[in-house]
Amino acid sequence: MTSADFRFIRELAYRQTGIVLPERKQHMVYSRLCRRLRALKLTTFKEYCQYLLDTPDELGQFINALTTNLTSFFREKHHFDYLKNTLVSSWQQQQKRRIRIWSSACSTGEEPYSMAMSVASLFGNASCDTKILATDLDTNVLQKAQSGVYPIEALENIPNEYQEKFLMRSGSQIKIKDKLQQHIHFKQLNLLNDWPMQGKFDVIFCRNVLIYFDNDTKTQIIRKFRRLLADDGLLFIGHSETLHQISDDFSLIGQTIYKPI
Repeated sequence: MTSADFRFIRELAYRQTGIVLPERKQHMVYSRLCRRLRALKLTTFKEYCQYLLDTPDELGQFINALTTNLTSFFREKHHFDYLKNTLVSSWQQQQKRRIRIWSSACSTGEEPYSMAMSVASLFGNASCDTKILATDLDTNVLQKAQSGVYPIEALENIPNEYQEKFLMRSGSQIKIKDKLQQHIHFKQLNLLNDWPMQGKFDVIFCRNVLIYFDNDTKTQIIRKFRRLLADDGLLFIGHSETLHQISDDFSLIGQTIYKPI
């Protein structure tokens, strides 16, 4: 991979996804895109760069190869504790009739399924319409998320109280039960493009995503979140992220939990 190849790739990645790829990421980019070169029987990155220009359909595979999808069930557990113990209780006291939750970078699905388990007490209430939207840029991880199938090792991160209620075991795998899956709608979405959603959300999770964007892109995305968030809604971001000097529309109320001002 020449410097020119990497420059082309990083500029294309930024235009398409907003992801910033500094020089130190060149080896990572090389290793991830090598699989595409082998699949296409190309011998140089120069050929692959030209292929991207000539074949727009390859952009999806290009993005899928570059995006990072490290996740787990109940990652940053305090967020799900807050969702279950504080928000669900508050919504029940208010007798809310409509609740909308958005996992905006859902990866392979562990986050929205953890959300669903945390608010599951609401699903049996016919007078409360509760739905979870789960979106991601990467179509491959969305396909895995929709399947709801995970290795048995994932159980170690799932509280015992949820395991029998929401999971089925089959050999070396676990499967999310339909009664939980039916409350989650998975959809491909690029946060840099137009968002089709119109209604207000009570909770938006955008965790461990902002770290890949420059400040201008972060500001644009957070501004759009604010427009879609209910006035009493909450935004959850990752443990290594902050809205300091990014947005004046939110105030911090807990561990990377923000409310609109």
